Amino acid sequence: MIAVLDYGIGNLRSAQKGLEKVGAHAELTDDPDVIAAADGVVLPGVGAFGRCMDALRASGLEQPAHDAVASGRPFLGICIGFQMLYGGSEESPGVEGMGVLPGKVRLLPDGVKRPQMQWNVVRHDEGSPLFAEIDEPVWMYFVHSYAPPDDSEWVVARCNYGGQVAAAVHRANLWGTQFHPEKSGKAGLQLLANFVAACRGA
Repeated sequence: MIAVLDYGIGNLRSAQKGLEKVGAHAELTDDPDVIAAADGVVLPGVGAFGRCMDALRASGLEQPAHDAVASGRPFLGICIGFQMLYGGSEESPGVEGMGVLPGKVRLLPDGVKRPQMQWNVVRHDEGSPLFAEIDEPVWMYFVHSYAPPDDSEWVVARCNYGGQVAAAVHRANLWGTQFHPEKSGKAGLQLLANFVAACRGA
């Protein structure tokens, strides 16, 4: 069972539906006991960084999310859910992120349309389990105006949008994608299937 954190923000069901399409039992939940018993955990997010962090804290799900990461079970952050794993964002000064990954999320470069709301080419590292059975390069769908730092050793995929932009990270049991896999067609569903396989293996 995969727990999709229900903290009352945005269209959280799209991630749940994507996981169900690849055969997972995915449960949209705000129950800490269900989250603690899950084989994997997904943190989706859309909208503004600060609003999402405030909602996560108000729901009481920040600590269960931290506990899930610390437990070693596969954990996937999607879009703003990915950004929330960092220490903060220029979008919402003064609002702390989860701080699971170091660094701050920053505005996309000048000279490009913001938000990036389009399909873009993603180049990913060979051998990353996140991208198993996925073509390199591959097209994925993005909707964002901010992005995490690109210089981390855990960045396993990048796209070009006014410069190199971090598209995905993988550190131990922690995975994150700036693009929306559930909106990225066959390749995105394969990525979700890879996450489900990791949950089953764990």
